[in-house]
Amino acid sequence: MKMKELKELDANALAEKLETAKAQLNQLKLNHSIAPLENPSQIKAARRDIARIETELRQRELQK
Repeated sequence: MKMKELKELDANALAEKLETAKAQLNQLKLNHSIAPLENPSQIKAARRDIARIETELRQRELQK
């Protein structure tokens, strides 16, 4: 997910996306521990998406 897309969303939508992204990351980690993923870089991408969302939420918090 790009930062431009995140800036267009409201705070509630970002919070929901953050929850789903964290759940997806946990699921990827669990699946990878059981059997190796075909594309383990998905874990890295999920972590970066979470960081982008948290960064946008923090920037909005500081602007208030």
